[in-house]
Parts: sequence; structure tokens; C-alpha cells
Amino acid sequence: MAGDTDPLAGNDELPKIVAVSLQHAGHLYNYLSAGLTLRRGDRVLVESEAGTRIGTIVVEPHEPALTLDLASIRPVMRVADERDFRAEEEALSRERQAERMCVERIRERGLAMKLIKVDYTYDGRKAIFYFTAENRVDFRELVRDLANTLRVRVEMKQIGARDETKVTGGVGPCGRELCCSSFLRDFEAVTVKMAREQGLALNPSRLAGMCGRLKCCLRYEYATYLELKRSLPNTGKRVQSVKGNGKVLRHNTLKQTVLIQLEEDGGVVEVTLQDLVDTRKEKGDEPSA
Repeated sequence: MAGDTDPLAGNDELPKIVAVSLQHAGHLYNYLSAGLTLRRGDRVLVESEAGTRIGTIVVEPHEPALTLDLASIRPVMRVADERDFRAEEEALSRERQAERMCVERIRERGLAMKLIKVDYTYDGRKAIFYFTAENRVDFRELVRDLANTLRVRVEMKQIGARDETKVTGGVGPCGRELCCSSFLRDFEAVTVKMAREQGLALNPSRLAGMCGRLKCCLRYEYATYLELKRSLPNTGKRVQSVKGNGKVLRHNTLKQTVLIQLEEDGGVVEVTLQDLVDTRKEKGDEPSA
């Protein structure tokens, strides 16, 4: 039927999709490849919630998951060309100008907010101002002023401390560029429990990243520690070993050993899993013949 927009209509083969990033180390969005020959790193024009944008192909065309609703996915408009790159440069120039202007207006009005970034849409009709603030801010007059001066639609978006650090970037205590600004595309929950399970000292100044929140890297080895700990006896449990019987004081998870305080003389010894005596047969768990 003419005008049918169903991506599956008249085609038994599933259309391919690509993953596109709209900013460096940004969230990945799915788009239909629309039959275009696309490679990783190609710059393309896509339609986003904020308007037309230039994005970068991160994942090349591939078949989508069967559970994915293709009808809700927009197609890639086209591969970007020199004209688009010139428009992008002009937008960057306008963003720098708008940022300077906004900072001045904020200072003049004494608003308790901090401008982080200005983002113009591809067509230059809309500017999004990202800011942080401790409390609610009345920026209505600021928006009207900016809209009248810049002659664009103005939208203000408040972001959190993690997003601020992702935009500004920096070098972490490990000596490497911050994960959030270099490769980490999405933020996941990080808890104190993750630090505790890895045997880290619960020192806020050591566990906090440049954003003031718990370091994202606390997640990286968390699942491994949980898996390794499954084979170790719980702390406080009484165990038998070839080096003597006693109570488990502490784990050395990566070495797969435990420290035991001996019942006989109160001394502390380190034992491996092989040194522990299997007491399951004493509890009636012996397999039947």
C-alpha cells in the first residue's frame, strides 16, 4: 500500500539497525540503516528528540533483536557531507557565543546555578542550556532574555554531578582520563556494598570520584568478587583445617584464602581452600550408595 511506513511491509527480511552516538562517549541510540552502506565511525544525520543532529556510527548495521519494536525506530536520514560539517562548525561557534552570554546573564541576575554546556540543534532553531544547581532556580526571565537576544527557542535542562563531570572531563587518581568522559556511555548504580564486598576501606574521600559520588569503577570487579566469595566460608564461621581449628576472621578473596583465629592458642593463620577439612560427612550429607 502506498505510504505504508511499516519497516517490515513487503519484506520478509528484517531491516538492519545501527547504534549511533550523538556525543563523545554518549548514550547509544538505535536507528534503521535504511539500506545505506554504513561503517563504524561514519558521521550521519539523524532525527532525535531535540531535533536533527549529526551522530557517529558506533555499531555497524546488524539484525535487530526479535523483541525490538522496529515501528518506533527512526531511519538514518543520510550520510553527512561537507555542507553538514560546515553547519556543525557554525553551530559550535554559536554555542560558544551563547555560553559566554548565558554566564554573564546568570552573574548579572545572581542566580544560584552553574552553566555546563550549550547545545544547538542542526537547524540552529533551538538551543539547550545544561546547568547544575543545588536548589530550585527561577530562570524564566533568563530564558526570555536569551531567546530574545539569540533569536532561538531556548530550553533549560538541569543535570546531576555525574553528568557535569562527564561533560567537563578530567584525569582520575588512577592517572587515566575519567571513565565517564572517555568510554562509559551510561551511568549505573554504584553502592557502598560494592566497596565493602571488595574489602575496601570505607573512606569517603578515597571512594568518591571527581563528581563527588562513588567511583564508577567500583562496579567493574564487583561481580568477580561475588563469584570468588561463593567458595569461601563466611566470616565468623567455625572451620576445621590442617593447620588447626578456629573462626574465620577475614577473606583474601583474590588469593582464595582465609585468615583463621585458632581456638588452641588464639594465633592467626592463613589457610587455603585445600587446607580446610570437609565436614559435610559429619553432618549426614554423605551421598548414599
